[in-house]
Amino acid sequence: MKLLRTGPMGQEKPAIIHADGTYRDISGLVGDLAGDTVSLRSLDAIRNSDIDHLPTLDTGGRIGSCVASTPTFHCVGLNYTQHAVESGMDIPTEPILFNKAASALSGPFDPVIRPKDSQQLDYEVELGIVIGEMTEHVSEADALSRVAGYCVINDVSERHFQAQRLGQWVKGKSAPTFGPTGPWMVTADYVPDPQALRCWLKVNGEIRQDSNTADMIFSVAEIVSYMSRFMRLMPGDLIATGTPQGVAMGMDPKGWLVPGDVIELGIDGLGEQKQDVVDYTA
Repeated sequence: MKLLRTGPMGQEKPAIIHADGTYRDISGLVGDLAGDTVSLRSLDAIRNSDIDHLPTLDTGGRIGSCVASTPTFHCVGLNYTQHAVESGMDIPTEPILFNKAASALSGPFDPVIRPKDSQQLDYEVELGIVIGEMTEHVSEADALSRVAGYCVINDVSERHFQAQRLGQWVKGKSAPTFGPTGPWMVTADYVPDPQALRCWLKVNGEIRQDSNTADMIFSVAEIVSYMSRFMRLMPGDLIATGTPQGVAMGMDPKGWLVPGDVIELGIDGLGEQKQDVVDYTA
């Protein structure tokens, strides 16, 4: 299934993409798409429903984040070998974990706002995982059974805030609009191998990132299993799994984003995003 949320900001309705290409309103089945409503049990209820007779929604309207909110927005850093190299950092021996603020979530076609005092605005195409079941101490062999679905995430980053201001990475990752997510959450049964997906990103039509999830240092199964050793993963949790080489930080000269730039990105089978970069206004 491909699930999405469509409508004006704050008024989105959850929908499923029907085989005929129409959007069918599933708000009567699950409410909105967040937390327990994206649990494996809830997805089974949608899957077993008669969607042919559900109301249709406008396919030409705004698309919001494919989840309305997330209990925790988890991230994995330096999870592609060449990205670690371009960042001048050692290849990690364990997944590097950090968080984004859940308030960074935004729609896949909404503008990216360059924050006040920003100096080094960057982009990162990433495979997103949506957790579908409360998970603790799961084995790698069983980890994928806890995944509700996958999505495209642009892990927008402010590198000066992230690396040159004291403290943790979170403050360089969490400004409003720093988490474009979607357009769809594609359920796990539609993604037979999450380690065989091309991911790419363009700025103003120029390819900056072009890689494949096969190049991830730690696979989806390894990430979910590893994280579950240290925390309880909850239905609706988002995990951004890292980005390949080609970020602005790794370019010479640096390719920082500025207002007027257009970002386009996508992952095989999970859809595409497009964002205009605009400046912060009070």
